[in-house]
Amino acid sequence: MVRGPGDALDPDSRVEGAGSPEPGAGILRVFGRQLKRFRVRAGLERVEFGRRTGYAPSTIAAYEQGKRVPPPKFIDLADKTLDAGGVLSEMKEEVARAQYPAFFRDAARLEAEAVELHAYDTHVVKGLLQTEEYARAVFTMRRPLLDEETIEQRVAARLLRQGIFARWPAPLMSFVIEEAALRRPIGGAEVHRGQLEQVLLVAQKRNVEIQVMPLQREEHAGLSGPFTLIETKTGQRIAYAEVQKSSHLYTERTPVRELEAQYGIIRAQALTPRESMAFVEGLLGEL
Repeated sequence: MVRGPGDALDPDSRVEGAGSPEPGAGILRVFGRQLKRFRVRAGLERVEFGRRTGYAPSTIAAYEQGKRVPPPKFIDLADKTLDAGGVLSEMKEEVARAQYPAFFRDAARLEAEAVELHAYDTHVVKGLLQTEEYARAVFTMRRPLLDEETIEQRVAARLLRQGIFARWPAPLMSFVIEEAALRRPIGGAEVHRGQLEQVLLVAQKRNVEIQVMPLQREEHAGLSGPFTLIETKTGQRIAYAEVQKSSHLYTERTPVRELEAQYGIIRAQALTPRESMAFVEGLLGEL
């Protein structure tokens, strides 16, 4: 199966406007009804509830009507304020996914349940490895510009996806990152430093290997661009690749096998995991 332009598996570099959030998604309506039910049960008008949570009554109304995606921090605060007993908080992950286009929700679920995930990236550090500050800087640089609420929603959803690192059994994961992506100070010096430290931190996990592709390599099998490989718990192998406005999700064995072979060569050409972490430490020393 090959999906056409805009059908991205990972929204790290999606073009804004192609597949915008669907405010009327079922989970948002369900959450909104539950939120209103608990608010009414607590005897709170929207104005008073807004005062206690720090949100405008109009914003709360939009959440209750399923027109906007509430951030995780609001959901936890609302659950506590309304004594919802965890009912609202339990919907947090599904609510966060509602900001994605419909086709990506299934892909996000596949990623979250993957038994293996391998990624090669060229321009930015992979979303699964990003710090909150780095992710916010990436979304802030989008053109056309994103509004502040959308930026915060997407940052929250990206951090939520990183829950894959806490899963058990732990999935086998590897990342190959271009040296240029690690040198690029996205967000400024402090954000850059924090991101390099995050790479070192994640690389300490026993189920994760991170490698750097140095600029000085004369042979390079990844010149066609970044891609991601996923194996699901049912044994299905999926490959995803994109460039500019076009993105493709492959499930047929031939293209997937070709990208798997390409990734193996890329890993062989990159620095070893141990050499790579020494390289990242060296970059930190230069800051």
